[in-house]
Amino acid sequence: MKLKLARTTLKAKPKIVEITKIEEELADKSIFYFDKDNSHKELKAVIEYFEEKGYSVYMREVKYGLDENEYIYEVHIIA
Repeated sequence: MKLKLARTTLKAKPKIVEITKIEEELADKSIFYFDKDNSHKELKAVIEYFEEKGYSVYMREVKYGLDENEYIYEVHIIA
């Protein structure tokens, strides 16, 4: 499964990452930020993937501007 990481600037393109790469990075960090271009269905699949592996997962939308389209997804994955 491929996901788009949050953009680092407003005009940048989101970087694409495999879910296995996220799993490898869990040793170093537990919070990941995903771009709004990811569908809600894709993010629910990520939550289910990690919950099946025994992790606790929490997701929320983080607004960074006044426009309703200015948000990213914050996902906490805890062992």
